[in-house]
Amino acid sequence: MYNHIINEMKKHFPFTAIGAVIGIVFMYFSYTLSYKTAYNIFYILHPLHVLLSALVTASMYEFYKKGKINLLLLLFVGYVGSVGIATLSDSLIPYFGEILLDMPNRKIHLGFIEKWWLVNPLALIGIAIAYFKPSTKFPHMGHVLVSTWASVFHIIMAIGKPIGFLQYAMLFTFLFLAVWVPCCMSDIVFPLLFVKDKHKL
Repeated sequence: MYNHIINEMKKHFPFTAIGAVIGIVFMYFSYTLSYKTAYNIFYILHPLHVLLSALVTASMYEFYKKGKINLLLLLFVGYVGSVGIATLSDSLIPYFGEILLDMPNRKIHLGFIEKWWLVNPLALIGIAIAYFKPSTKFPHMGHVLVSTWASVFHIIMAIGKPIGFLQYAMLFTFLFLAVWVPCCMSDIVFPLLFVKDKHKL
């Protein structure tokens, strides 16, 4: 199992890094974007991230689970693995970076509370799709890229003023970690915690 996780994280390193670089470049040219515009875009990307993450996380559990699928456990894995970890990726880690860089408009945005009527149903839809037609390939790559951009717009909401090279370098680190670690956790590690035959992975 551990070799499988390490290999998957290595695979995701390059395009996560590329996505983070593109995100930083976009941020450089878009820091003047209004708070409202960035907020609205964030709440397109974050719910989409939750949907794709729920689909992949629940699908991973289904692919590796032996025997009959426990529907309640599938719901738990899909919901916590998507909403919980997407919140960490899109909101909590970026917010921590915003605090460290003392950004003037910093504020944490918890989608499952602020937009509960949008985020939570999309998680359930992702789980339902996985139940009937599990898939991990395109949704996983898509969810990593969407997560990158959701994190970018969470930070853009907070910037409010020009920042220097060192701050951008720090933001790159936060942006990369906000996507690479949580997305691999939700799509790979978390669902496999509920699979018995881990030595076969």
